[in-house]
Amino acid sequence: MVRALEQAIAELARLPATEQERIAGELLAHLDKVKSLRADIEAGLRSLDAGEGRELSIDDLIDQARSRNGDQ
Repeated sequence: MVRALEQAIAELARLPATEQERIAGELLAHLDKVKSLRADIEAGLRSLDAGEGRELSIDDLIDQARSRNGDQ
């Protein structure tokens, strides 16, 4: 295991059980997001490799993101 992770786990073991559970839940949620992001990236790369990519306008992309998020 990576030294930093081993250190983090050792520190975590010193905390009360409720804190350990909370932090473990946050870590697992973060790992789920990372796995999902990696899967999305892999799907995107396969799509590009298959020639399914298209040129995007960065301004249009920003406008779409702002519209979705309700930003001005």
